[in-house]
Amino acid sequence: MTAPLHYQTIAELAPQLASRSLSPVELTRAMLERIAVHDPHLHAYATVMADHALAQAQAAERDIAAGRYRGPLHGVPVAVKDLCCTAGVPTMGGCKVLADHVPDFDATVVTRLRQAGAVLLGKLNLTEGAMAGYNPDFEVPENPWKKEHWSGASSSGCGAATAAGLAFGTLGSDTGGSIRHPAAACGTVGLKPTWGRVSRYGVLDLAQSLDHVGPLTRSSYDAGVMSETIAGHDPNDPTSLCMAPPPWQPTVAASDAKPLAGMRVGWDEHYASEDMAADFSAAVKHSAEVLERLGAAIIAVKMPPRLREYMAAWQVLCSSEAAHAHRNTYPSRAMDYGLWFREWLEQGSRYSSRDYADAHFLRAACNGELAVTMQSIDVLACPSTPRAAYPVTAQRSYGPIPANRDPWDSRFTVPADYAGLPTLSLPCGLSAQGGLPLSFQLMGHRLSEAQLVYIGTAFEGATGWHTLHPPEWWLD
Repeated sequence: MTAPLHYQTIAELAPQLASRSLSPVELTRAMLERIAVHDPHLHAYATVMADHALAQAQAAERDIAAGRYRGPLHGVPVAVKDLCCTAGVPTMGGCKVLADHVPDFDATVVTRLRQAGAVLLGKLNLTEGAMAGYNPDFEVPENPWKKEHWSGASSSGCGAATAAGLAFGTLGSDTGGSIRHPAAACGTVGLKPTWGRVSRYGVLDLAQSLDHVGPLTRSSYDAGVMSETIAGHDPNDPTSLCMAPPPWQPTVAASDAKPLAGMRVGWDEHYASEDMAADFSAAVKHSAEVLERLGAAIIAVKMPPRLREYMAAWQVLCSSEAAHAHRNTYPSRAMDYGLWFREWLEQGSRYSSRDYADAHFLRAACNGELAVTMQSIDVLACPSTPRAAYPVTAQRSYGPIPANRDPWDSRFTVPADYAGLPTLSLPCGLSAQGGLPLSFQLMGHRLSEAQLVYIGTAFEGATGWHTLHPPEWWLD
């Protein structure tokens, strides 16, 4: 069965747009109408750019009609996290102190989406400063699968918009898991690239040494399309990598019964099941078994034995770098920050240079031990998050920071941020209680995004979990 138009993938839309059997203008109008009806319940968007989007769609329609088709994003409506500077449009980063921030330039990732002919529908809501709590002046995005449930923290608007059919792909950021967490909670695909693969120029910082920018989509192929579009060296970002990326949308032949033959998938049984709900750990283990049926060899590995100790260093690194990023407005405008993020900046400003150095060395040790874990495998398979979406309250969303906040909750995401390794998160089932999305993650070697997309595409062909859509509870 063909999915409703708003739930189709970029791969499904592209040939329709290229052949002119589908109009970019009609598609964009349909998406704007859907946003107008559904987003008042979901709060995914911080800013809807309706006039801008229609102008882009009209330009795309003219170009395609004139034979100037640019590729699979041409005429496709997408959206970006409101960390990405957009000329003439507010870029607030979830912060009251940036409510009047209207940049006069585009972030490099926005420029590259425009060059590909994508239609920018708007800017998506997020936690304040891209951390974990919201500013009370901003709405909390709802999880499209269940009301008043966690939608994945920082890139929550991206997860909600992608899952609910309010954009065909979105760009989020990931410092400790904020592409993978909303992808997991909302049942979408999320690709965190190699650090430096995608320029961060014009993207508001949380913690520069940990920040990554990447897509949330409804298929691995789509993630490859968006990632390939935004990747590559940028002279404006000296940390961006110099080499051009290879194509990230490899085709998996439908006739190939063993498309993953020769692939080595690492599996740490204890790591993938400790402190996990039984149905979640079973779904992730079954996903590894699917990869094995597709021809991969499952290789027993062990994660770094000091991982709990290493996780605690992330708070020192992230909060210290966040305090540096906000030095022009914190502490001078401390009371304009929400309680959660204000506490985070306070913590970061209190750490000493020795604290930061100690945390840096712990990060380096973790990276070294992780390299040993990865040396005999192509990818590591594990959960994307330690639990499915859970109930949240306004108090939890807006702060203060919970006293029982446990760094161990980020054990599946932080190691790849420390090491700058690419990851792909994939839907792999529904929870026994509540029917909420479950997700597993593939962590690859540096610059192995194309391989991750290939594996993800093969997995999706064998399972179909990525084709499930939320029940649209808000229309009941």
